[in-house]
Amino acid sequence: MRLIFMGTPDFSVPALDALIEAGHDIVAVYTQPPRPAGRGKKDRPTPVHRRAEEAGIEVRHPVSLRPEEEKARFAELGAEVAVVVAYGLILPRAILDAPERGCLNIHASLLPRWRGAAPIQRSVMAGDDATGVCIMCMEAGLDTGPVLLRQETPIGPTDTAGDLHDRLAAIGATAIVAALDGLAGLTPLPQPEDGVTYAAKIDKAEARIDWSRPAEEVDRQIRGLSPFPGAWTEIDGERVKLLRSRAHQGDGEAGQVMAGFTIACGTGAVEVLEVQREGRKPLAAEEVLRGLVLPGRIG
Repeated sequence: MRLIFMGTPDFSVPALDALIEAGHDIVAVYTQPPRPAGRGKKDRPTPVHRRAEEAGIEVRHPVSLRPEEEKARFAELGAEVAVVVAYGLILPRAILDAPERGCLNIHASLLPRWRGAAPIQRSVMAGDDATGVCIMCMEAGLDTGPVLLRQETPIGPTDTAGDLHDRLAAIGATAIVAALDGLAGLTPLPQPEDGVTYAAKIDKAEARIDWSRPAEEVDRQIRGLSPFPGAWTEIDGERVKLLRSRAHQGDGEAGQVMAGFTIACGTGAVEVLEVQREGRKPLAAEEVLRGLVLPGRIG
């Protein structure tokens, strides 16, 4: 099919690769503009931008799609379908209507649960047993369109948002190819009105750990915010990120250090499995403990 691809972060790249491999004619890739990054603050193209250039595909990165000239340029491409995955810009009605068969979105949740910006993190933080990918026909509302295809995956007891990110990116890549292959025979199913939740953007203020909360909540916070922004606690004045954990049996005062890197919570305890100290790379907790002496209580 003649496609436009619209995406920005690493999560979008497997879908772009899958569409290229499947032989679709990708006439243009839309992505966010390059932005300053790194120590030198030089403009850095997005992961999708870099991959599209490697594949020899035209890249466009408008700041907005609202100007009439941008709408016209988009329509002139004559695409049958636009595939959208974590693009990062609102699509005006004229853009949604331009492709002959509409715009399809790869959304990383089991809609209508977790519409919005941070579905992967919120599913872990809420303690969901499963999540998945939906291929959705886009409309003007926020992730409200009918669903063409969905695929579910369990959330394991030690899965982090990063683990799910990689798994769902691969699932989405396979699913969008299947959806396009079978598009003529797929029936868009309206989302039910019951069960709607919204995945608000992650605020860095959510990242500090409150050890007085139940262990299950602290564990989900650690895993849901890993690898970014990373849930953190203070240890002898140093902000230390905790990146992987599991709920553990234990009884002590909130923040009390028990055996190894197991910390007492309001109820129960959390065993920390992966840690990142300031200015250092992530390491297994046992490795960190070779150079970090934990006080009797943290937080």
